[in-house]
Amino acid sequence: MPEHLRALIVILFLACVVFFLARSPAKDLIAESDFKRRRNLWFALTLVAFFAHSYWIYTAVAAVMLLTARRRERNPMALFFLLLFVIPPASKEVPGFGVVNYLIELNHQRILTLCVLLPAALVLSKQSDTLRFGRLWADKLLAASLLLMGLLYLRETTITDTLRQAVYLYVDVFLPYYVASRGLRELSDFKDAMLAFVIAALVLSLLAVAEYARHWLLYNALLDALGVEWSMKGYLSRGGSLRASVTAGQAIALGYVITVAIGLFLFVQGFVRSQLQRTLGALLLAAGLFAPLSRGPWVGAVVMIVVFIAMGKRAVTRLSLLALAGVLSIPLLTIVPGGEKILDLLPFIGSVDNENITYRERLLDNSWIVIQRYPLFGSFDFRNTPEMQSMIQGEGIIDIVNTYIGLALRIGLVGLALFVGFFACVLMGINKSMRTFPDKSDPYRQLGRVLLATLLGILVTIFTVSSITVIPVVYWSIAGLGIAYIQMVRRLAFADAEHPANASLQPR
Repeated sequence: MPEHLRALIVILFLACVVFFLARSPAKDLIAESDFKRRRNLWFALTLVAFFAHSYWIYTAVAAVMLLTARRRERNPMALFFLLLFVIPPASKEVPGFGVVNYLIELNHQRILTLCVLLPAALVLSKQSDTLRFGRLWADKLLAASLLLMGLLYLRETTITDTLRQAVYLYVDVFLPYYVASRGLRELSDFKDAMLAFVIAALVLSLLAVAEYARHWLLYNALLDALGVEWSMKGYLSRGGSLRASVTAGQAIALGYVITVAIGLFLFVQGFVRSQLQRTLGALLLAAGLFAPLSRGPWVGAVVMIVVFIAMGKRAVTRLSLLALAGVLSIPLLTIVPGGEKILDLLPFIGSVDNENITYRERLLDNSWIVIQRYPLFGSFDFRNTPEMQSMIQGEGIIDIVNTYIGLALRIGLVGLALFVGFFACVLMGINKSMRTFPDKSDPYRQLGRVLLATLLGILVTIFTVSSITVIPVVYWSIAGLGIAYIQMVRRLAFADAEHPANASLQPR
């Protein structure tokens, strides 16, 4: 039996386990019909991918299935999140038929965006109650950032390729942000979308544990069967163990996705009645976070959890207990079987792959020299500078393992300021909105608390990784959720001002 079909059997079995266990708690948050329909579509797309034996057949069939499913979908972001990680986002060029070299690069993420989010965006733009893009400061900063990137492409490539890159910016950045920020309007919409992301991450987590345990990347053979070349499908190890990647393409990207899911889980688990189901979900996500053996997401997850606790009840007591548990766990790991190996993997404590930390330090130093040379708008050929050439690794590449550094090098401090300003604007808006609810147990306040902590965890994590594979689409989408939350609170406040007798913002 071909390897990709053997992998399919494992994937289907493990996914069945997750969806079976998730069915009951999901009914506490969403309609069972929505859960079943999306679950069935997840399995259908997986089967099509593994049996198509052609990327273009998969693309055609998937597009028909997604366009059909979209008509019955009331929450496009929930469908998008659940299906985002069905297969790796490896790209294939659409031929130009002699007119140009190629039209665009298609991957699963873009197919999903074009078939689900683009129609949703068109519908939203025609609705009179949809806030027009550009009305918010976050919109303005994002638009300025996209415009700057589009203009700077002209200095390094042709007009044809610049137009192509503009399409990518629209599909990969604007559409996820716009639909997330305008399409979610009620608390139930957030529960639906965030649950979908968590369930998708639970599937990834169990598959990641299988990859780690069996030393087998389950989706590599699929790309070969589809005829797709992808440089990111190699095996990576750390401390003698395989670093799982599943469909994220890179181990650190998988760890990033699971970190975000843990943040969203902190919200959705509050609506699940069964303590056992909540515990099982938390343990599976923790195992999924460990399996990639990526330390950047571990740090991001810790920051996220600390911020979440700090904004809740009895913050000082709980943070003290968390710190005490962390301190006590270190000597405990020295005596339990396998504990020494875990200690060696920990950032700032362990000794495994310390050269990676050294590389990141050198990257910061050398990059700053180049940034000072081209401060405002960066340089398209920064990799050819002597400072960056000295960073070439054994694979013959210069790995810019820092999203902020990558932005500053390519589009300068102006572009970096727009990027940071956008997220600062979202974070400040969330913080202001959540404080509208004085009761810390209020679900609206809890939602803001989770979104704020999750975004901060993301911003910490991307300091350790460049924006590869699924990383950017996730942070633009979560930022969109933050804007949707801010607008939802404003509508509630306006409704309370109009009808003070039915004030929904009163302490509960």
